[in-house]
Amino acid sequence: MDTIQSSNTIRSIRTNKNAVSFDALNKEEEDQQPLSPVARLFHEPGSNIYIVCVIGYKTKLRPDVIKQHLVHTLLKNRRFSSLQVIDEENDSMKWIPTQVNIDDHVVIAEPNPNVESPDKFVENYISNLSRSRIESTKPLWDFHIVDTKTSDTEGTCVFRCHHSIGDGLSLMNILLACARKVSDPEALPTLPGNNKLGHVAKGCSLWSALGVMWNSFVDLLMFLLTALFLEDSKTPIRGSKGSKNSTRRFVFRSVSIDDIKLVKQALNVTFNDVVLGAAQAGLHRYLRQRYNNKNVDVPDNIRCRATIFFNLRATTSIKDLTDMDTNGTWGNKIGYSVLPFDIRLKNDPLDYVRDAHATMKRKKASLEPLFTNYFVKLVQLMFGIKVVGKLNTKVVYNTTLGFSNVPGPQEEIMLFGHKVAYLAPSCYGQMNALFISVASYKDKVMFMVAVDEETIPDPHKLCDDLEQSICDIKASAQTI
Repeated sequence: MDTIQSSNTIRSIRTNKNAVSFDALNKEEEDQQPLSPVARLFHEPGSNIYIVCVIGYKTKLRPDVIKQHLVHTLLKNRRFSSLQVIDEENDSMKWIPTQVNIDDHVVIAEPNPNVESPDKFVENYISNLSRSRIESTKPLWDFHIVDTKTSDTEGTCVFRCHHSIGDGLSLMNILLACARKVSDPEALPTLPGNNKLGHVAKGCSLWSALGVMWNSFVDLLMFLLTALFLEDSKTPIRGSKGSKNSTRRFVFRSVSIDDIKLVKQALNVTFNDVVLGAAQAGLHRYLRQRYNNKNVDVPDNIRCRATIFFNLRATTSIKDLTDMDTNGTWGNKIGYSVLPFDIRLKNDPLDYVRDAHATMKRKKASLEPLFTNYFVKLVQLMFGIKVVGKLNTKVVYNTTLGFSNVPGPQEEIMLFGHKVAYLAPSCYGQMNALFISVASYKDKVMFMVAVDEETIPDPHKLCDDLEQSICDIKASAQTI
């Protein structure tokens, strides 16, 4: 991505009556803050990633109302009102507060009254966004309004931002900080669970401590081997090195959250275990068809792994917008792991969930995400960001897919003045040809796949397989 060569560019940004000004402009030197190592990593080739969140609305879209809400909510966060400026002397980047013209960030799609399939029109519009990058002469985010009625919505919006602004959980946090409950217009939404996160399983016994040390050692060894040479098996869902530059097709499918909870309670596992198990089952179902087309069976010895990000915060609670820069909620506070995906044939569909539970239980008793987070900082300090970028690219390329699960609000919400039907986050720019993201909203769970169509030409079939896997797993759970 092109970067700004001089902070003088800040003075040339256009403003009008909708512009938001900041006192920080008068004391620029005091307010310049460097990007964190993880945020800086997201500007490197192979890691230059954008997050997109598709928002379906139940009510007719009013662009002027949306713009007003964006000015009074999103722009209160400094990340959305700052440029990312490169320092040529040390190849670092800094946040530079600037004036923001909301019209430069809100894009209203031209409606096509003669379109045969509104759903396909919206899908194509979202896919075409992955062909483009946001110009670095303005804060790296935009908001697209697609005022086209589909089978599920009265209109669709796409919130897009560069991953350097924040990770998935922090971005979901700021969106929900802009939202209010439909049932109580003065109240912030609530996230599922007790809003407490702790990556490493806590235990005071010597045995537990030894287990964490051993798991961490094995995981870090596998991580380093992956960074050096250990590749996943060549399969129909594993892309080439050119996948990062390809257009992505975004397709999503919703399932009932009650079905997930039924399996969760039947097996006494976590919500994430169930969706991870369903993803493994769905991938096996999809691969079985792809291999059958070649008149061969799915091999039993496939090495398939996902890069999965772990939140390193102590809480997921939604904070007020004025607090988000200072209370540790914001930014890229993540570490990632290389997670084995067991996509072999299982006689009992519940075994996919049981295996996912065992794998995640061991991963939670490991310091791998913490070490990978510190590893980025250490290598950048010793060798520079270019080396970090190359190592990260190697790890991601040697795995098969990316996987993410972001908790969403438990109740119906109003966001930017409109009632929300669904939220579906994803990303593009990564090396993997497949990225599966999961987000909950009210009474549904949204599975969204982002695919390189040259590798996975039938993403709707993959979504069908994910949905059918949930049905099979639920049916087995009901027999317990």
